[in-house]
Amino acid sequence: MDDNNNAVMGFKLDEEPKWIRVTLEDGTVLEIKTEIMSIMKVGNDPNTGLPQYSINAAPMIRMMRVPKESVAKKADTDKGLYR
Repeated sequence: MDDNNNAVMGFKLDEEPKWIRVTLEDGTVLEIKTEIMSIMKVGNDPNTGLPQYSINAAPMIRMMRVPKESVAKKADTDKGLYR
């Protein structure tokens, strides 16, 4: 990799990322998509000459449905500040 080529690349989304719906075996339903934060060109492959990129991304996860049996019961140990 050529360190002189390192550069943050501007980008635009050609379309909004779609949520993928996943149903777990316990009945929990999640929706997941990837949010791209930044893209950096980090040089070129020495064998092919093709550009190489480093992508900073984060998964976005939302719980759509959770079975009551999967929710942990809160322990009754909270007696407040003054015991």
